Amino acid sequence: MTGPAVFFGAARYRRPSYNDNHPLGIPRVSLTVDLLRAYGALPEAEYQESRQAADYELAWFHTQEYLRTARRIEATGRASAADRKRYNLGNLENPAFAGFYTTAAIATGASIQAAEAVIDGRIGFNPAGGMHHAAPHQARGFCYFNDPVLGILRLRREGWRVLYVDLDAHHGDGVEDAFATDPEVFTLSLHMGTERAYPFQGGGLDDDGQGPGEGYALNLPMPAGAHDDDYRTAFDAVWGPVVDRFQPDAVVFQAGTDILLADPLSRFRVSTQTFLAMAARIQADSAPRLLVTGGGGYHPLALARCWAGLWAQLSGRELPAELPPAGREHLEAVDWDLDEDEDWFDELFRTRLDPPQRGPVKPEVEEALDRLRRHHPLLRRAPVGAAGAVANTPTS
Repeated sequence: MTGPAVFFGAARYRRPSYNDNHPLGIPRVSLTVDLLRAYGALPEAEYQESRQAADYELAWFHTQEYLRTARRIEATGRASAADRKRYNLGNLENPAFAGFYTTAAIATGASIQAAEAVIDGRIGFNPAGGMHHAAPHQARGFCYFNDPVLGILRLRREGWRVLYVDLDAHHGDGVEDAFATDPEVFTLSLHMGTERAYPFQGGGLDDDGQGPGEGYALNLPMPAGAHDDDYRTAFDAVWGPVVDRFQPDAVVFQAGTDILLADPLSRFRVSTQTFLAMAARIQADSAPRLLVTGGGGYHPLALARCWAGLWAQLSGRELPAELPPAGREHLEAVDWDLDEDEDWFDELFRTRLDPPQRGPVKPEVEEALDRLRRHHPLLRRAPVGAAGAVANTPTS
């Protein structure tokens, strides 16, 4: 065994995908790998090529009819109107780009591999994963296969209780729905309110997973413009009580970066430092039984900087805040200018870290936390202040 963590990647991620006009038609995993190698922080001994998920593994969650249809569309390069309506494939949201089935199956196989790394005693990191919206019978929200569900199912085969924590700006609805009747899986999600953001349903304060089954969930919608102090306060208030009360055997962490200040698809103002501080707390309370996936993130420069810092923490490294010259060259080579007029744009090429985004905690955050403490079946039994504090400015 080499190192505390293993990074799952694939040469395939350097191919064009999703289409140029799609929010995910940007370099993400490949740019992260290039930045980490510029730092000298991704040795071959800690890198593993991802394998394609087998058909039977995908069928742990997805219907055979959906899988057959997706394979046919990949082979023929054509999705019919009926395919688009029934399976949500081949449209602008979930395009049938060349090799889409294989690419998604490789990203999914990596989450199963990452689960097996966790079972073997190592942290598993699959940045291509985190596709948390996919349904058993449909692609949804840019997600073809729900790799977090399949990673969790692999851990459940060991008989482990699993806590799923999702920091993506969008509600992890597909994962919550998948385990709504499994009391051995708890889903925790902080996200944009779904009345104004995808998936436009569920994910509210009253959505606690206590429906007809015995599942568990805690959802905390965050207000528009939420900044570092809003997120520190919210995360601190819910993370500790959930871990203490649920007592998971393993944690699956969806590390979508679209809550970051620079991201074009969210309405938040969170710095990389605060993101990494929350990740460090998750790691401290769960390692080595920690599976980490990627997720949303639509600003390639902000994403690569953040995931480089995340890998450093997972693998026990400290990275300088200043980007190495080769790393700057990789970032500067990306065709990206959507925010070049912002006062922080030039800093994206100089440092991994962001200007702190501080401010008074919004009343909506305090009100939401008060409501959760009074009404959520898990938090109402936990003493106020049970969560530990998140560090303000981590260095990696």
